[in-house]
Amino acid sequence: MTEPLAPGLTRTWELTEVVCEAHTEYQHLVIGRTRQGMALFADGERQSTELSQLVYHEALLVPALLLAARIERVLVIGSGEGVVSQLAVAAGATHVDHVDIDREAVRLCARHLPYGYTPEELAAAERGLGPVTVHYSDGWSFVENSAAAYDIVVIDLPDERPCAAQHNRLYDADFLERCRTIGRVVTAQAGCPTLWRHESLHWAWRRFHDVFDRVVYFGSDEHEWAFLSGLSGQADDPLAAMSARLRTLPYRPSTIDAESLVASTVPPKGLRSS
Repeated sequence: MTEPLAPGLTRTWELTEVVCEAHTEYQHLVIGRTRQGMALFADGERQSTELSQLVYHEALLVPALLLAARIERVLVIGSGEGVVSQLAVAAGATHVDHVDIDREAVRLCARHLPYGYTPEELAAAERGLGPVTVHYSDGWSFVENSAAAYDIVVIDLPDERPCAAQHNRLYDADFLERCRTIGRVVTAQAGCPTLWRHESLHWAWRRFHDVFDRVVYFGSDEHEWAFLSGLSGQADDPLAAMSARLRTLPYRPSTIDAESLVASTVPPKGLRSS
């Protein structure tokens, strides 16, 4: 599997077994065995692997868990494997709405990936039997029509693309504004901080600062992605609040501790200068 990373640069994955390949209504999906365990690819791009998926999902969700005044109601947009929904429940959420446009992809992930939803858990969530309810819907429409309020809104989508892609509009400032109206903390995958692939991170950084009063950066120290959390209202010292909350959070992160939390919330200099 040859994965495009940046203009003129690709990464090659060796798949010892293709477990599943499907052209869904929205994407080309491949699930296969790699040296990093079972891996999920969408339209040729690695989305998660068995080895590193927890590093990614904790970096996405844990900062928001630490910034939220309470963790009861969570909205997850994308994140089809289901890991974020499970982590939110482990952290104390009593109601999680999980919205994904691609029903077939979510079900294939549950059937073939050794992390995230099991087929039984997904079937229960599709019927709303438990703390997680899965909605097969367009994220924009769900947010626009939602009358509910959430403690945390999580946006976990494939990376924003310079060419036309249906999910690009869920990165726009207009969508972030809509998420802000229903969510106290809004967190999103924001791209890659490496110099040769940081264009989408700079786009996200500007939009979050246009929409939110306070923006908290988190760059995973074991992964190649950055994440942004937006808050409405000024927070005097979000890092101090996050550090204090980490000690009492019901969910104990496996890949984030007090030291890495401090280090990971400093944005790259080039981003701060922009």
